[in-house]
Amino acid sequence: MTRGTDKLFLLLVLLLTGSGLFMVASAGEVWGQFNYGNSFYFVERQAVFAGVGIVVMIICSRFDYQLWEKYSKHALILAFLLLIAVLIPGIGMVRNGSQSWIGVGSLSFQPSEWMKMALVFYLAAALSERKKTIHLFWKGLFLPLVVIGAAFGLIMLQPDLGTAAVMGGTAFILLFSAGAPIRFFVTIGVSAIAGLVLLILSAPYRMKRITAYLDPWSDPLGSGFQIIQSLYAVGPGGLFGHGYGESRQKYYYLPEPQTDFIFAIWAEETGFIGAVWIVLLFFLLIWRGVYIAMRLDNPFGVLLVFGLTGMICLQSFINLGVVTGLLPVTGVTLPFLSYGGSSLTMTLALAGIVLSASRHMR
Repeated sequence: MTRGTDKLFLLLVLLLTGSGLFMVASAGEVWGQFNYGNSFYFVERQAVFAGVGIVVMIICSRFDYQLWEKYSKHALILAFLLLIAVLIPGIGMVRNGSQSWIGVGSLSFQPSEWMKMALVFYLAAALSERKKTIHLFWKGLFLPLVVIGAAFGLIMLQPDLGTAAVMGGTAFILLFSAGAPIRFFVTIGVSAIAGLVLLILSAPYRMKRITAYLDPWSDPLGSGFQIIQSLYAVGPGGLFGHGYGESRQKYYYLPEPQTDFIFAIWAEETGFIGAVWIVLLFFLLIWRGVYIAMRLDNPFGVLLVFGLTGMICLQSFINLGVVTGLLPVTGVTLPFLSYGGSSLTMTLALAGIVLSASRHMR
């Protein structure tokens, strides 16, 4: 028996998307005028992306979410093919030092965004099938871990540590939700920390980011520049901010303010009140996602909604942690809010799948 989609979850998604348009309109104003001669360049494109994304969300909400269980392996194979293709010279496009894009000119997308979603489909299907053997390593966990490791490795070859971290964190949320034994998390956690240390030491720019995280003022014009400028935006915002559109840091101080550090501009202009509004929306989104998952009878649906909600909110908290100096700079965007077509469209598609599952709540 089905019911209507969850209206509160839908409302939260629309509020976040609408808030993102307001953010991009202000944060991208100066850079749009400087680079393209149009102060509305970024918000116009973001509005188109939002429109397309909302249509995709509606379509996904109308399909039975259990179809993703049937086609989870197909989605995963396609994701792996795209991740391999993006590494081929002439196919993959290099931006900001990472070969993470496929496309022509400004029309492009990130295969890693599709992999994040496809991996959730696969793990939700595989772990729901293995619920009786989840405590056994070889029968229950070995194959999912191989898939996670392969996806993580291909994304790191781009390299894109931020996306890989979000994907890995989402995978652990799913493994925990599926009932994997605690001893497994201890073992993998220690191994993951050791691997992370090796990754940081293997790339000088990552080591610089860690140094900048510990003491940004040790290199204020280099590796510490972004976080210092972000803090200069967040700190002076006070309780009510300077006023919408009145940011000072977007005037060429904070690089690309409409993407990874858009929350810093928002906090500068709307202050503590505006920042709390965004954080509250994300917390409500988590709560509603968990509410929907706990009222599904299908084990696949439970894991799917946990995974999709967890991925959106994990990425959000990583971004907010970077902007406020609580985490090292990772290059992770803020879902629904940061400028970017493939990211916004994919996030709205994920929301549509959650809405589809909500139609089957008890």
